[in-house]
Amino acid sequence: MTPKSAIHAAEEHAGGDVAWPDLSDSSILIVDDEPGMRSFLVRALRPKCKAVEAAADTEEAEKHLAERHFDIVVVDNVMPGKSGIVWLEEQRLEGTSADFILITAYADLDSAIGAIRAGAADFLLKPFRTSQLLAALSRCLERGRLQRENAVLRHELHGSGAPSPLRDKLTGSSRVIQATRDLIAKVAPLPSSVLFTGESGVGKEVAARSLHSLSTRASNPFIPINCAAIPAELIDSELFGHLKGAFNWAQSSRQGLVSYAQGGTLFFDEVADLPLAFQGKLLRMLEDRRIRPVGAERETPIDVRFVFATNKNLVAAVKDGTFRPDLFYRINVLEVQIPRLHDRGTDVLELAAGFMRELGLQLGLHPIPFDERTRAYLQHYSWPGNVRELHNYVERSLILGHFPSHLERLESLSDPRSRLLSEVERRHILAVLRETGGDREQAAGILGVSRKTIDRKCSSWNVSA
Repeated sequence: MTPKSAIHAAEEHAGGDVAWPDLSDSSILIVDDEPGMRSFLVRALRPKCKAVEAAADTEEAEKHLAERHFDIVVVDNVMPGKSGIVWLEEQRLEGTSADFILITAYADLDSAIGAIRAGAADFLLKPFRTSQLLAALSRCLERGRLQRENAVLRHELHGSGAPSPLRDKLTGSSRVIQATRDLIAKVAPLPSSVLFTGESGVGKEVAARSLHSLSTRASNPFIPINCAAIPAELIDSELFGHLKGAFNWAQSSRQGLVSYAQGGTLFFDEVADLPLAFQGKLLRMLEDRRIRPVGAERETPIDVRFVFATNKNLVAAVKDGTFRPDLFYRINVLEVQIPRLHDRGTDVLELAAGFMRELGLQLGLHPIPFDERTRAYLQHYSWPGNVRELHNYVERSLILGHFPSHLERLESLSDPRSRLLSEVERRHILAVLRETGGDREQAAGILGVSRKTIDRKCSSWNVSA
């Protein structure tokens, strides 16, 4: 069948009352040397997609790929100079991760097998119906969405625990937390980077998730990255991905976390812990909005919003040479300070009640009622581990069936010496150490602080247990 008759055959099926799949958030690149077919595909797809570009040959197509991200490339297999299959193989070697749909007027088994082996997601025979093309695009998008969701879920289960209703919003009615929510709501619709600061455990990731949920990117992934948890030798591969054979154990190509965040938000938690050598790469990614997978020959455009968090003083880190000043000025567009739990008044009671409900359901245990003495303890205790420590305290109470040691600690508040924050902190840490039989690692987990913090505190108090 001639190209012109193929176009007519497709157009005959373009009308009618058909429930088309939703392609409104997709970006498509069409590569076909036949002007009529290019024009038809553009007319059929442009009203339904976020972006549609067309190229007459592979050279022009590569310019488009260098300029922006495309979800799917629709390419004719038979073109002058280079076939679609050969070009697809080259693109995979260069690091292009978009799905490819090959179209051809020649129905032979070898072409179909070659397309699949080259990495094509689908294969359409001319003349095809418009509904067939749209169905193929929909299948590719759905498959890509499921792959991203699975990868994100595995990443979050590995790093952040199971999803939680309290994880996506800042809970509380205090004046300070309401002011924080107002600031987040103000900046959320904008593309600007945000830096969340505050002590460990105050809820910086919760604030970042709240920012994402209020933004125009809310329907796309939120990818949290714990900068302190990724080994320096793996960080390039984890963030940017790699091609098959890029290093000894790279048995297959793999997308990185940045690619999974396309259209969404990338959250760098504890950004001050990034290796100095990688900080330069992060700066370049922020400025160029491009990444290069390990082993790839070409950079790939990205569309993500960057959000950062740290519990350290970045100004001091810049002065002592552990954090690049140019990166600091680049990420510090707007700083949002998350308040300590101790400064949030009765929010502690609201959070504790929420944790009790949530953890009770997760653990299959009956909630424990908060009596007046427990409520008083929750409000007067300093919570050096902040919200994370409160979460662990409630979980520990549920497991034990009662609130541990709170009466002893509440009574200690009547001692004038214990009104000093340092004394309250000392008493609480030592009490938790007694509960764990001196296990500092377990105590650190309960308190929501690092083992080094426990060691440092015990050393300053001349405590050897």
